Amino acid sequence: MADQTIYDLALDKNAANHVPLTPLTYIDRTARVFPDYPAVVYTGVRRNWAETYARTRRMGSALTRRGIGKGDTVAIVAANIPEMFEAHFGVPMAGAVLNAINTRLDAEGIAFILNHGEAKVLIVDPEFSEVVDRAVRMAHAHDLLVVDIVDPSFEGGQRIGALTYEELLAEGDPQFEWLMPADEWDAIALNYTSGTTGDPKGVVYHHRGATLNALSYIGDWEMPHHSRYLWTLPMFHCNGWCFPWTIAANAGVAVCLRAVRAEPIFQLIRDEKVTHFCGAPIVLNMLASAPEQLKNFDHEVKVMTAGAPPPAKVIEAMEATGIHVTHVYGLTETYGPSVMCAWKTEWDERSQGDRARLKVRQGVPNSALTDAMVADPETMEPVPADGTTMGEVFMRGNNVMKGYLKNPSATDKAFRGGWFASGDLGVMHPDGYIELKDRSKDIIISGGENISSIEVEDVLYRHPAVMVAAVVARPDEKWGETPCAFIELRDGAEVDEAEIIEFCRDNLARFKTPRTVVFGELPKTPTGKIQKFMLRARAREL
Repeated sequence: MADQTIYDLALDKNAANHVPLTPLTYIDRTARVFPDYPAVVYTGVRRNWAETYARTRRMGSALTRRGIGKGDTVAIVAANIPEMFEAHFGVPMAGAVLNAINTRLDAEGIAFILNHGEAKVLIVDPEFSEVVDRAVRMAHAHDLLVVDIVDPSFEGGQRIGALTYEELLAEGDPQFEWLMPADEWDAIALNYTSGTTGDPKGVVYHHRGATLNALSYIGDWEMPHHSRYLWTLPMFHCNGWCFPWTIAANAGVAVCLRAVRAEPIFQLIRDEKVTHFCGAPIVLNMLASAPEQLKNFDHEVKVMTAGAPPPAKVIEAMEATGIHVTHVYGLTETYGPSVMCAWKTEWDERSQGDRARLKVRQGVPNSALTDAMVADPETMEPVPADGTTMGEVFMRGNNVMKGYLKNPSATDKAFRGGWFASGDLGVMHPDGYIELKDRSKDIIISGGENISSIEVEDVLYRHPAVMVAAVVARPDEKWGETPCAFIELRDGAEVDEAEIIEFCRDNLARFKTPRTVVFGELPKTPTGKIQKFMLRARAREL
């Protein structure tokens, strides 16, 4: 008892003064305070917060009645449509864990996730019904309940489930007394990495991290109450960087969008008075390059971008259209962005080019992250803040994952000396702002999606003509980066670039396929290890 003070004596936690943090309280409050305010907009759908809350409670109730409870996984494969938004609340209301799956994956990748995450329910958007149907047949979960979303605005797809999404909701109670987590450390979501070292790893989020990271954006990004947020960032990606929960806390509007194209984006910005959206640099580049007649809005718009650092010229072009860019950085393991380039008013007086170059930096911890440093990965000593000395980026705080599902060795490797090791290399500037200089060796970021070079190399090695293969990132104006394959052929083998690319397309998700193939001897160390740093330099010159 020696550590107790006068402030500890008989002052214990109880139900009145200590409630586990969960973002579910955000939608409860907003539905009570602003029931008639708009919540969701999508083609012919316009729902207020009272209606949206009732639908999410129906989902939680229906899942509970079907035996889904704490720790059960509910997977969903869907575009940025209202059902995906609702799942971020309805699934955890049953105490279950939401697993939003990347819609760009092939059937094999989806099947792996369904098996590894032990999904008990799978909700499917008709746009992805064909590939999901194949995945379900490949998975071993024979008792998996498949639920079909019916979207009147989408033509195509097929019914593959036992019931529709609306039929599931009809089973539930709109007054359902949903479950608060017993502990804010309880899992709320499961998100898979893109398999940077082979099979993808399941990253587990807890209610506390989701609550704090979601709330941080309102202050850090200066989001006014009732902001109108456009869904250009996939909700399957780090739960849309936690923005479904942010929108609920903000009593804002989720403007849903199935296909990310310049014309509908600018139309929604104009017609729905969109104030905020997020996206990879490829989205910014697409919008900056769009015809000028599309850019006919007259209010302030903010965009948050992450992934491969956006070129300064793209930031300049975006800001010239009246869209203000905030650059952020994070990983799946940190609930999406946890570092942001916080803007200082004294920078307003700088030239447009200088402002763009400042915005390219990744920045400082957001208000949910306790700390970030650039340090020597062996000694854990911070590097000098000189803007030139390289080190690994480390982070710690409440918006760092619980760990990797069923993978204790990977979890132990990720946490080092009380820090999360990002695997990314960067420098620390004198003003305390981090700037990345290189990504983890095996990661290629294309259109905001991570691609494992090891996975692509594995496919290349299956080709009978390939003796040695290495894949690195090649800079690309549109996608940020694309895979570039370097190949040594077997003696006497003959194959061209087109054949290699076609072979990869047959065995990989399309976005993972190399766009460039270079033939010749690969540089190696005396022990035979391929020197990828030399290949990366060559790829930049192609």
